[in-house]
Amino acid sequence: MRRLILLLLAASLSAQTPGNKPERLEWFRDQGFGLFIHWSLDSQLGSVISHSMVGASPDYLKRFVEELPRTFNPRKFHPSDWAVLAKLAGIRYVVFTAKHHAGFTMFDSRTTDFSVMKTPFGRDITREVLDAFRAQGIAPGLYFSPDDFWWLYRNGKQLNRNVPSVFPVNNPGLMRHDQTQVRELMTNYGPVDVMFFDGPPEGLRELAWQLQPDTVVTRGAIETPEQYIPGVPLDAAWEACITMGTQWQYKPTNDQYKTGGQLISLLIETRAKGGNLLLNVGPKPDGELPVEQEERLREIALWMFLNGEAIHGARPWVITNEGDYWFTKKKGEDTLYVIVKPKERWKYGEWKEITLRSVKASAATRASVLGQSGEVLEYQPGVSPETSWRQDAGGLHIRAMHAQRIYNDRKWPNPVVIKLTNVKPALSPPRVESGQARWNPASRTAILSGVVTAMGDASAVEAGFEFRDTTGMDLTERMGPWSATAMVRRAAAGAYSVETPALEPGRTYEYRAVVRHPLLTLYGEEKRLAAGAAQR
Repeated sequence: MRRLILLLLAASLSAQTPGNKPERLEWFRDQGFGLFIHWSLDSQLGSVISHSMVGASPDYLKRFVEELPRTFNPRKFHPSDWAVLAKLAGIRYVVFTAKHHAGFTMFDSRTTDFSVMKTPFGRDITREVLDAFRAQGIAPGLYFSPDDFWWLYRNGKQLNRNVPSVFPVNNPGLMRHDQTQVRELMTNYGPVDVMFFDGPPEGLRELAWQLQPDTVVTRGAIETPEQYIPGVPLDAAWEACITMGTQWQYKPTNDQYKTGGQLISLLIETRAKGGNLLLNVGPKPDGELPVEQEERLREIALWMFLNGEAIHGARPWVITNEGDYWFTKKKGEDTLYVIVKPKERWKYGEWKEITLRSVKASAATRASVLGQSGEVLEYQPGVSPETSWRQDAGGLHIRAMHAQRIYNDRKWPNPVVIKLTNVKPALSPPRVESGQARWNPASRTAILSGVVTAMGDASAVEAGFEFRDTTGMDLTERMGPWSATAMVRRAAAGAYSVETPALEPGRTYEYRAVVRHPLLTLYGEEKRLAAGAAQR
């Protein structure tokens, strides 16, 4: 009976609220770049945040919930330092872990003693974080887990995730517990622009929208791929969640960090595909950011100080890239940003000749390098580094120089951005859609189907698939590399199919269609395949 009441309540809330407002989703897409902050009491151990509780012994759980709060005391916590650094890095919104799966609240909640308020620190960290970021003009957002291992532990239930037995809708006490906490967050902390529900959102996102209709719910309402960027640009708002290293929370040992350049490349690719990048940091238990994370944010800050206009308020171009040249387009304008990401850095004082076949200039077109005046090359008064262009049947030809000294040694390794005004598309790209999969038990392979829906300007394309093993991963997490099938040649739009190599029965795979145009490779949406099971 209680479950029925909760289901009816969730349905009632859903019927009364419209979801994310279209104008607020447009605002969200304009922001482009957010900061994710994963922090909880088990940062003291350097373990995966919360998940070490699943499958743990009773002794481990008892010490986790009773002993760790007694030693959590981030005496070097200065959120204004984080916020100033984020502002420099061009970050427009923050998402802070108010409560992760462990159930430990980083805010002042009347629902639990498993809280930062019951530690030696004894202050409302969430309030201080949101206040500090608001002071820098950065939109406040919160992460909230509907899962609550503390509640499950206290109520004698097995700790787990993504199984119906632990969903709030199947646990009336947990639903009441979560709804009370969401109400606290949405009424006691001022306007909250973004909410990220990492778990079953039913009954919680609706409450958030009722209390603050302008809140954008990301996970729980839009696509939020984790640790990967989709192969296909999406027309709707979406957000990629990416760590700097291999872990969300602070990991003092055994970590491998992405370089600053790799993180900048992820930001570029995300924006070229129409999404937001939510880049994660994990503070140390004493409240400071690890120096490796600060260093990378400062490298991003320098790049964004030069090139931020290619990121904020941007939308996808007709194609994401031509080889090493990636594109973003200013929303509502015929302004295109060409982000040059060659495998070898663009040397200071070096002319570069670039030909683009997807772009057509006009008499009103102007070309420039972001951050540069185009008038001076330091110490070389005889050189004029002005950017120029010409259009012919072979494409748009741009001549530009990297003429701004960023580092003392003149070895700036990161992308240079060329701005083009008053330009139009010069091609129509092909399109491909992922279809169904059919398992073949005899060969232990799958027949993957797809459709080339448009040839674009190409007389012929190659079509195929990519696939990867996602067994045991979270619903939104992707870590493994893609493998490719054979390709088939298509001279016209239409359906096609390809057989995979042998797959391992009992494992879960993800696949996507691929089409290769002479200029670029495009993808269809990702779909799931349970090897050995009947496919729908």
